[in-house]
Amino acid sequence: MARIKIYAIAACVCAIIFNTCKAAGQGPLPKFPAILIFGDSTVDTGNNNYINTLLKANFFPYGQNYPGQKATGRFSDGELIPDMLASALKIKEAVPPFLDPNLSDAEVITGVSFASAGAGYDYQTNTLLNVIPVPKQIDMFRDYIARLKGIVGEERAKQIIGGAFVLISAGSNDIFTRPFNLHYSFQDTMLDIVQNFTKELHDLGCRSMAVAGLPPVGYAPIEKTIQLATELLLPVDLKWVDNLNSYAQSYNKELVKLLAQAQTTFSGSKIVYADVYEPLDDMVKNPKRYGFLETKRGCCGTGLFELGPLCRPTTPTCGKLLASKFLFWDAVHPSTSTYRVIAKHIEKEVFPKFL
Repeated sequence: MARIKIYAIAACVCAIIFNTCKAAGQGPLPKFPAILIFGDSTVDTGNNNYINTLLKANFFPYGQNYPGQKATGRFSDGELIPDMLASALKIKEAVPPFLDPNLSDAEVITGVSFASAGAGYDYQTNTLLNVIPVPKQIDMFRDYIARLKGIVGEERAKQIIGGAFVLISAGSNDIFTRPFNLHYSFQDTMLDIVQNFTKELHDLGCRSMAVAGLPPVGYAPIEKTIQLATELLLPVDLKWVDNLNSYAQSYNKELVKLLAQAQTTFSGSKIVYADVYEPLDDMVKNPKRYGFLETKRGCCGTGLFELGPLCRPTTPTCGKLLASKFLFWDAVHPSTSTYRVIAKHIEKEVFPKFL
């Protein structure tokens, strides 16, 4: 009998130790009833499929590692950060695009993506491609609110929106499209738009927002291709990569200040900065730490200029298995493996701020 008691006590101690260690490793996650996404191709789960634009990814080899090997319009070989975060938060396994004509009421209730690949904060970014600028995505959000109210009623809709996790990820396209005319004064334009956009979201009821900073955009393979081509024509060292990355870092510092100020003015809200620069920078500088073999080119085609319609079904790739060893999927967009590292970083560094 005494021996049984000893075993029981030992089992309880082991269980406590195990659960404590598990909690220390993962940590509690905040509870959100829904997830709402705004931005560009880094978080567009397929909205561009339903608008008149050349910038689409609803064909192979895009999606070759997505569940069911399906090209959904996501600009990568598999899932994007919104999907990973929604799964980690136990909201759902994938975040659908709002413009999907078959979007179910159940999906509306738990959240959608309003993002559009190619979009920027500035209305002038990629206007010829007919994408949906970030400020215009607020119109879709208003339509979403109206539909949500029709499904669950006004009071419950208010609770869902107020409790939802909101992620905004944009800005890279504003820089990509201005490589020869990138003045630091343009940062003020971008930051003003961020400020106005987050205020609109707050006024519409959003209370938990994370705004992603710029990544080290100079590392994108296509930027290195542009630099090489330019330097062949102009016999000067443009220091392209360093300049773009320095610009991104400068913008991020100002964004942190802006969000800190917004936090003091948005009553009852939590608005935080999501750092994507440092994890990506570390992956480039220490690829073996993350299991990457290639950081300078994408998996699709040569990996130096292919993206969107240039990464087509007939374009050879590095293969389904090897894609996880590439930092980039195409000449601009990270692979799903890269996105997974960033998503884990957000889980660890951003989510606890909402507890």
